[in-house]
Amino acid sequence: MTVRLLRILELSAHLMKRTSCLRSSLRTVPLLGIRPYSNFQRNALCCPWKGQDGRSPDYRLVPQSLNPKAFVQMLHWQSLNYVQCANVRKLFYSTVTSSNKMIPKQKVLSPKRPLKGPRTKQPSRTNQPALADVEDLMKCTAFATADEYHLENLCHDLMSSGYNEITDLPRDASNVLVIGTDMLAKPNDYGLIFLFREGSVVFWNVEDKAVKRVMQILEPHEIQPYEIALVHWENEEINYRIAEGHSKLHRGQILLNSDLELDESILEKFAFSNALSLSVKLAIWEVSLDNFVESIQFIPEMLKSGKQVKLTRSEVMQKIGELFALRHRINLSSDLLMTPDFYWDRENLEQLYDKTCQFLNINRRVKVINEKLQHCTELTDLMRNHLSEKHGLRLEWMIVILISIEVLFELARVIF
Repeated sequence: MTVRLLRILELSAHLMKRTSCLRSSLRTVPLLGIRPYSNFQRNALCCPWKGQDGRSPDYRLVPQSLNPKAFVQMLHWQSLNYVQCANVRKLFYSTVTSSNKMIPKQKVLSPKRPLKGPRTKQPSRTNQPALADVEDLMKCTAFATADEYHLENLCHDLMSSGYNEITDLPRDASNVLVIGTDMLAKPNDYGLIFLFREGSVVFWNVEDKAVKRVMQILEPHEIQPYEIALVHWENEEINYRIAEGHSKLHRGQILLNSDLELDESILEKFAFSNALSLSVKLAIWEVSLDNFVESIQFIPEMLKSGKQVKLTRSEVMQKIGELFALRHRINLSSDLLMTPDFYWDRENLEQLYDKTCQFLNINRRVKVINEKLQHCTELTDLMRNHLSEKHGLRLEWMIVILISIEVLFELARVIF
């Protein structure tokens, strides 16, 4: 644009110099006048830089008679008009460019889904008085950290860390390891730790530092450990105290007989711990089942809307395997459906075990989880039958196509 403007000014100066040297009596000189041409009057079918006559669309040359002074004024006005048009064009193009500029979308953070309430007996925890308010009130805490423990190696590590093994349990209680500790939360009772082979641990009157230490020692001996957040979320806490009379569970508290000997007291704590360990294990399995239900929740929704469920045969078989593995853990490899054999000839311990299971709603929770498993099984069977039908239909079409090809070859042989 600048080069073009300089050329126009040089041409005007040259014409003025020649006009001043003319000796003609005529006061006007025949020149070519320049008339502005609006941007909105251009023909859209022409080139954006040329008009219909091949000239620039910004200017149209027409013959006109002008005196030198008017010619110079006209050139000055035309140069201003051209600069203004160029600025408008530049503004127009810059506006289009800015409007077409890709603006990256800001990532919308989806709100976090609130955690569901724990499956363990939380009302028993909230209704109990604070431990600091009652001097003789102590705490019993249960955790489920893994599917299974290596009790033999775990016992060796705990012994080397300063803990004492208690070997006064009967022989038929072989799937539990009882450890004694001097790190007490309160001096009213001795500290005990029950470690069950099924992957759960129960602490009796053990201070928090010792609990954390034992949990760290457990990590190398865990088979298929659970998430730490889930372990601490699905725990079980219940208060207990030493009182007179028979041991029992009363109003969410465990009352232990003060007249019992050490061996008998350990057996009663074992009965309570066995029920608490089942409760926390069941809570972990309930979370696993909820995660499984969420993973297949889209299937009935897609079937309801009439859409095709895009699942391969291997994916369906994987879901069926997960479902049956969970069902096997709950109904076959655990003591949730029946009372363990350990309590058959120990009626007093069996009563404590049954009362604690009843307080923790274990039977009702097992019934609910089995009903959920049944519904999930029906859904997976439906998907397996659907895939089998699709596979059978595909085989039928392949047979039809092969027969058609054979018929075509036979017709071709007969005709030709």
